[in-house]
Amino acid sequence: MEQLKAIEEDDTVKGIFLIVDSPGGGVYESAEAHDKLYRIAAEKDLPVYASMQGTAASGGYYISAGADKIYATAETTTGSIGVIMQAIEYSGLLEKLGIEYNTIKSGSLKDIGSPDRDMTEEERALLQAYVDEAYQRFVTVVSTGRDMPEEEVRAVANGMIYSGTQAQALGLVDEIAYTDDALKAMKAAYGLDDAEVFDYTSTPGLFSDFSWFFAQAAAKLTSQDNQTLTELQLLRDTFGTSAAPRLLYLYGGE
Repeated sequence: MEQLKAIEEDDTVKGIFLIVDSPGGGVYESAEAHDKLYRIAAEKDLPVYASMQGTAASGGYYISAGADKIYATAETTTGSIGVIMQAIEYSGLLEKLGIEYNTIKSGSLKDIGSPDRDMTEEERALLQAYVDEAYQRFVTVVSTGRDMPEEEVRAVANGMIYSGTQAQALGLVDEIAYTDDALKAMKAAYGLDDAEVFDYTSTPGLFSDFSWFFAQAAAKLTSQDNQTLTELQLLRDTFGTSAAPRLLYLYGGE
């Protein structure tokens, strides 16, 4: 957010050129970045162009959706409009290892999504409603940003990924061009040919806090000859991270 603060405080800024190369991330982080960016643009009357590079999916599309123009390449992976929530359940592993998990709670739903037991149908329905609410916010952002009826957005917002050319045909992208050409187009459109471009590069972290997904995957890749060791490593990695379900605008979350 420091980069946005710098833009907000700099009166010499005449436009925002957003380079997006991200599969997305947390719902909160995606919404915060989107809302602050477009609030600043509206308050300072700044045009916003988005240039999608290799990947601009899910949360990466979320932050792009409000741009005045969205550029992608034919090779860009975008779309994945939707929400995902995953919960690890390892009660079978605990039983195999002779580990008993004791939970003391104040209400029946206090440990919803707990990894030590099966999820009940009631809990699944409640979490689905939680996901659906976040999905509706995503649909609204795309509908508003792209000036598309919500029905049209929902028709393409089923989690599917699209190439840049497919996204253009669906109305999710305006033009097919690489970043340099997209920047030239913005300069030409707003009489900024002589403008100097300042790089407000984001520091890692906004969409990169998913190491626990990869820790689980890495543990599972241990050889079958060391199956027990693998299970112990998986258990160690899982206990060492948050196992609570989390809402994500993320492509590749599975």
